[in-house]
Amino acid sequence: MSRHVIGIDEAGRGPVIGPLVVCALKIPKSDYHILKEIGVDDSKKLTRTNRKKIYKLLMMEVKNRNWNVFVNICSAYRVDIERSHANLNTLEVKLFAEAIIELSSFEAGDQIRVDACDVNERRFGESIIDQLGNSWKDNEIISKHKMDELDAIVGAASIIAKVTRDEEIIKIENKLDHKIGSGYPSDPITILAIKKMILGKCPHKELRWSWKTTKKAWLDKHDTPLHSRGTSRKKHSQTTLDGWME
Repeated sequence: MSRHVIGIDEAGRGPVIGPLVVCALKIPKSDYHILKEIGVDDSKKLTRTNRKKIYKLLMMEVKNRNWNVFVNICSAYRVDIERSHANLNTLEVKLFAEAIIELSSFEAGDQIRVDACDVNERRFGESIIDQLGNSWKDNEIISKHKMDELDAIVGAASIIAKVTRDEEIIKIENKLDHKIGSGYPSDPITILAIKKMILGKCPHKELRWSWKTTKKAWLDKHDTPLHSRGTSRKKHSQTTLDGWME
């Protein structure tokens, strides 16, 4: 039986700008104490400086102890395409499963711990196992809300995901030559950035076109409605994200 545990979390589910990032981290259970020793906690509870500090320590341990880590960066384009026929929970199930598969070859007995994105914790975990396929059906998965606060390895994954997304945002800002803020529709800096990013013949590629905030900004500036990136899939229903975009 495997003596390893896999922790998974995401960063960037709600923002209107930039990628959705998922991190999977696999370590031996015997190394668990190291996570707490280097100060791992829920990434949302840490300052940007502390997150980067702990991130660097985690990456050192990944190298020195042969831990396995995989970061799945889902572009704004892919988010929009997936949303043309599914919802965010379905996309995250797919991204979590992809990260597990890329992390390492199958090992019976690996325990998987995830921060549940679905209101139904058990359903989210079962959906990931279903996505992984029959070879993973006997692996235990623990899927809970706020798992990044409850479990150190999920907290570590949340830190890696968050720092990676922050770095992706900096890259976008450097290309745009202006700040985009947090990426959330409630951020005034983000709202100003969106207005600049919809001035062309189509919105900027780093915007999530399927977000209500983008569609509204587009209509405020242009005469025609914003078309979907997934035009070939218009026949599929779309799940609204009003709760994320208000």
